[in-house]
Amino acid sequence: MRKTGFLSYTVVILVSFILNGCLSVPNSPVPKFYTLHLTGGPEENKKFDILPKVIIGIGPVEIPEYQNRPQIVTRDKEGMLKFAQFERWGESLDSGLARLILENLALMLPQAEFQVFPCDFSIPLDYQVIVNVAQLESQLDKDVFLSAQWTIINSKTKEMLITKRTAIRQLINPRNYSGLAQALSRACALLSSEIAENLARLSK
Repeated sequence: MRKTGFLSYTVVILVSFILNGCLSVPNSPVPKFYTLHLTGGPEENKKFDILPKVIIGIGPVEIPEYQNRPQIVTRDKEGMLKFAQFERWGESLDSGLARLILENLALMLPQAEFQVFPCDFSIPLDYQVIVNVAQLESQLDKDVFLSAQWTIINSKTKEMLITKRTAIRQLINPRNYSGLAQALSRACALLSSEIAENLARLSK
């Protein structure tokens, strides 16, 4: 009886440890983290002429609320949202998009200087680029679709100079979450190229 009681007590302790995270289950999935990044594509190699030392603020960049979470969000064949519990963004997606737009523009407009929102208000901006991602849809067996309205504002006069809507579709290849991050990064490069071209045109 004593041995049975001891075994029961041991099982209770082990279960308690597992439930409280003190012991790990050997086959439990390990989360993977992804970021948006420069892809080395042709868009990133484009160069646009702009007045030297023009200071451009990037942001805010807004995304749909259903994308405002660490899990990577996709849609299945029935159109239902899927939240990948163990496939996550390494940073908030709105911050990642703002960062990558800045990195792209810095390559495309090498004579300009950039600030990311929220900007250092002791540095007077010439232009501010605001991006509102109205739609961001991904299907792992298909593509990424990005629809964004973006606006360029004269930071000194607060005048809205340009507002446009850009829609971009990029194939996911390979058809996994790494491929999804690459496809969204390419879409961001295409969006950045259109913004860079218009910034260059405004500064002339």
